[in-house]
Amino acid sequence: MSSVVVTEVKSRADRDAFIKFPWRIYANDPVWVPPLILERKEFLDQEKHPFFEHGAAALFLARRGVEIVGRIMACDDPNYNALHQSNVGCFGMFESIDDPEVAGVLFDAAEAWVCQRGRHEIMGPIDYSTNYLCALLIDGFAHSPMVLTAHNPPYYAALIEGRGFRKTIDFYAWWLESGKVAAERFGRFAARLRKRQTAVIREVNLKNVAAESERLREVYNEAWRDNWGYVPFTAREFEFMAKELRPIVNPALTLIAESEGEPVAFSLCVPDINTALRHANGRLTRFGLPIGLAKLLFYKSRIKTCRFVAMGVVPTFRRHAIAETLVLQTIETAMFKLGWNGECSLVLENNTMMNRFLEAIGAEKYKTYRIYSRRLDER
Repeated sequence: MSSVVVTEVKSRADRDAFIKFPWRIYANDPVWVPPLILERKEFLDQEKHPFFEHGAAALFLARRGVEIVGRIMACDDPNYNALHQSNVGCFGMFESIDDPEVAGVLFDAAEAWVCQRGRHEIMGPIDYSTNYLCALLIDGFAHSPMVLTAHNPPYYAALIEGRGFRKTIDFYAWWLESGKVAAERFGRFAARLRKRQTAVIREVNLKNVAAESERLREVYNEAWRDNWGYVPFTAREFEFMAKELRPIVNPALTLIAESEGEPVAFSLCVPDINTALRHANGRLTRFGLPIGLAKLLFYKSRIKTCRFVAMGVVPTFRRHAIAETLVLQTIETAMFKLGWNGECSLVLENNTMMNRFLEAIGAEKYKTYRIYSRRLDER
């Protein structure tokens, strides 16, 4: 009989323990960035988060005696299964001490929940859907996680694979650093591509966030529909994400391409707020004083890195050099005007054209992330 007991999170105290457990796992990890506890509470609030208008999720804690030793989330997105004609649930928010027994009982709980929903397969790590934080870091552990990307101990892969999970797909993170080589390669590509593309590229208008967000959502849902793991953003989900990102969006790094006034592509690059978040240690206030907020604002003004988060081009405009032009215009602004370094992620391993393009302009592939899956009738 296992000495580890798993219970579903039902109380506020257990929810808070679920949120705060990672502080134990990463206590000695110098590159981990603590999330804001307030943001995590809002993300897990089933009455407020728009995912729960169509999906479902459950949280589980593992204890050995009275000590919490692991956590996991099980989730189900009917929109994903309807679109892909699949029958899959997901696990996410997985954290565990380095103990196969703990990981095993956590997966027992998540898989049982997924089975109760009638699903025959499970994949992850995925928090709700692929529109949110997903994938396991499998190399590049020495580097701090960028905003909206995962970080985890190296031993998680062994715990997951020991359960019988196998690779489904990988994502890459590419690092771009200012320098003479990048500038020379950038110049050659930019001159060549600008002759080929005819769309009008403009900055996002933050004075009309609602309308601009809807334009971006329409392009995203059309542009990404053939990509692995795609699930359409609902209007409420995209609105929720836009609200979360609004405080850190730089208009010069969020671009929309239009043809005859209609949006045909977009790109989103944001300052790496994680650079500032690490100093708040999860809290905006301490002892009733806005100490964490003061630190966050102080370090936010000193951010010198950014992450190229997403880009989409509608199918009829894919061979018009728009994607490459958006990337290069963003690099020109971020690297050469602002003097920042940055990351382009998460790029699907089968996105051959983008991976080759990034390599050609001098980017370095420095992290790999993985989605795992397995059939639930294998054990």
